[in-house]
Amino acid sequence: MPLQETYAAAEPARAHIDALPGATVLEFGSPTCGHCRAALPLVADAFAAHPQVRHIKVEDGRGRPLGRSFGVKLWPTLVFLKDGVEAARVTRPADVAPLRAAFARIDPRP
Repeated sequence: MPLQETYAAAEPARAHIDALPGATVLEFGSPTCGHCRAALPLVADAFAAHPQVRHIKVEDGRGRPLGRSFGVKLWPTLVFLKDGVEAARVTRPADVAPLRAAFARIDPRP
């Protein structure tokens, strides 16, 4: 499953996310967010070792229930899920190490 490069304007329902099997990364942010743009190469680097992990990149903001249901307050926030359950979270990564550690929690196969 390839790395998503653009934010989806339509967000999936929380019930759909909770029912997803396997490893998934939800990425919350906005295309206008400077922190999100700065994190792009770090996220891409971390995903390179985990191409089979599902990536759902959701545009977040006021009135968006999915981000609120996960308690997202800063962008980008990446929520790492294993079988629909949160296993790790990384907010505003400044280097790739925390992303790699979070991936190890949901997909130990590099």
